[in-house]
Amino acid sequence: MKARLLFSTIGIFWCMGTIAQTANPNYDKALADSLGADEYGMKSYVFVILKTGPSKLDDKQQISALFRGHLENINRLVEQKKLIVAGPLGKNEHNYRGLFIFDSKNKAEVKTLLQTDPAIKEKLLEAELFDWYGSAALRTYLETSDRVTKTKP
Repeated sequence: MKARLLFSTIGIFWCMGTIAQTANPNYDKALADSLGADEYGMKSYVFVILKTGPSKLDDKQQISALFRGHLENINRLVEQKKLIVAGPLGKNEHNYRGLFIFDSKNKAEVKTLLQTDPAIKEKLLEAELFDWYGSAALRTYLETSDRVTKTKP
């Protein structure tokens, strides 16, 4: 009886594993390779959370110029295909202001790129970096995003 239960359990897990890992009939090897995808269609990125920094500036014109530079820097990094996703977060209790997803798995490179942002350089914003594993197709988001953006910031 115990042997039958053991073999039944092993059989169930074997079947589940077989069912869970089936070939995708839509798989496009050339596209997967061009995007750096692994066998699951995923790759590593650096995910950045921007939060309010320690700098306390009172000059509204200076603050405005720094955030204009922040937006220009975002656009430059997108054009260079370094930055895939960027956007602000709604008001929250953590003082999180926005997020970036960089097409890099190298945190040192991303730290260097972040220092090209005037709002980060002047410490109006601080960045927390995380390793993130997501869809390799995320890069294709940029093409679609550009086609639906009527006015660029």
